[in-house]
Amino acid sequence: MFKDRLKDYQWLEKDRNSKILIYITGDRPGMQTQIVNDVLDYFSEHLDKIGRVEKISLFLYTRGGETMTAWSLVNLIRQFCDKLEVIIPSKSLSSGTIICLGADSIIMTKQATLGPIDPSLNSPLNPQNPQEPNNPGARIPVSVESIQGFFELAKQELGLQGESHLKDVLLSLSEKVHPLVLGNIYRTRTQIQMVARKLLNKQLGVDDKGKVDAIIAFLCSDSGSHDYAIYRREAKDDLGLNIQKPNDEQYSVIKCIYEDIRSEMQLLQPFNPNLELGDQDEKAYTCRRVLLESVEGRTDVFLSRGILKKTNQNIPQPPPLPPINRELIENKMMFEGWQHEENHSDHENGG
Repeated sequence: MFKDRLKDYQWLEKDRNSKILIYITGDRPGMQTQIVNDVLDYFSEHLDKIGRVEKISLFLYTRGGETMTAWSLVNLIRQFCDKLEVIIPSKSLSSGTIICLGADSIIMTKQATLGPIDPSLNSPLNPQNPQEPNNPGARIPVSVESIQGFFELAKQELGLQGESHLKDVLLSLSEKVHPLVLGNIYRTRTQIQMVARKLLNKQLGVDDKGKVDAIIAFLCSDSGSHDYAIYRREAKDDLGLNIQKPNDEQYSVIKCIYEDIRSEMQLLQPFNPNLELGDQDEKAYTCRRVLLESVEGRTDVFLSRGILKKTNQNIPQPPPLPPINRELIENKMMFEGWQHEENHSDHENGG
């Protein structure tokens, strides 16, 4: 709860000589969230209350989200400070890593990880998911680097070279993946590289072009997998990012803040309607899914509230078989959106 974390926030601000912003996109299984542009207005409100300061420390936990929202967040925060520091207690992946590239320095705990910045695209034009044949809306995410890997496979492993061969590869691919999706993938890949380059130029300087190129190449393709975890030592020694290691007292405070938020948002507990209901026939729930906090602005939280209810459905069978009675769980959503909290002691931490 905010009131329990407030002293740690104030200690961290004094220790870092900065103002603290906490941004958590929850990855609770069944209630995952991402960085999306609706958070920009709430960031603006917190920053207005903080005012223009020398330094802001962004305490960040996320598995990623929209590339351009990450870019916008970095630029928005920089309107209010001379120096931007990112504190990573655990995960800052994909678009979270993009945010880190735009910081002057990055504090990483021993558990903290960055990750590649090759996103997956989701659209109604993506290929149908064969594992869900009865759901026409179920689509397979298309990874930017998977497409690039397909062409590299054709060139390197199958020996297909030259314009005519690669044209045949493209035509074959376009039969499986809609051409507009392929176009969006190329545009997104170019956009990510442009954003990463601009942000790294701020952190490392425009004179380090070779270093910047190497970092972008690794984060966009050379790492080989979107699941590749980049820990503190590799981020500092191999990539050359401006990584700082917290001292024992700093680590203790950072860990305490993160564990309290993790417990509040139930990040380690999957949202399973059957387990939520247990022996009950009906139960209201509240899930805290995104958290944005500051000492001055208190708490903005993205919530999902609903009611789980057991229902019975009779499924007709061919005569003379009797109908099958199947128990289903109805999830009736009552509220989903942002809510401001001045005093955390009033919130319901259900579900």
